[in-house]
Amino acid sequence: MAERKFQLTSEQVTELKTAYIQSNDANFSKKVLAIRMYGTGHPVNTILDLVGCNRVLLLKWCRQYKEVGLERLVDQRNGGNHHKLTPTQKADLRERLHRYTPRQVLGEATATAAGEHWTTADLKQVISQWYQVTYRSATSYTTRMAESGMSYQRTEAVFKNRSEAKVADFEEAFEKN
Repeated sequence: MAERKFQLTSEQVTELKTAYIQSNDANFSKKVLAIRMYGTGHPVNTILDLVGCNRVLLLKWCRQYKEVGLERLVDQRNGGNHHKLTPTQKADLRERLHRYTPRQVLGEATATAAGEHWTTADLKQVISQWYQVTYRSATSYTTRMAESGMSYQRTEAVFKNRSEAKVADFEEAFEKN
């Protein structure tokens, strides 16, 4: 079996122990623990089972630590869909959704015939109109609904282009036959 080239000094082990203890980020802690175990000679299979990663990822984390240090192990992502509205905008959205019905805001362009209850399709229109924001995921609109204190509403089983007069005429003609 080949000898492991990645080995930690006692100072690096101390640095990693301190970072592990002080961290509030589970992802970061997992990386630090894996690097420390790998660098101190623990069996790779034990590390993979304990941390829940694969060998390629473990070696990547070790390489990043060796090249740059702890700062490279911190999550570099900026956030995604859920950060498009500010907390102030989310509060404003909640207030507006409770104050107005879809019919009052969108007129005839509502997703339901009556336009009394908010749907995700209606929400998508008003968020775009009020805040110039469009989410990539339909789940984000459902989440905004839940955050605004709205519950899921089933759409009406009525077509928007349904004419009550035509329905009455049809039923009358049908009964005559």
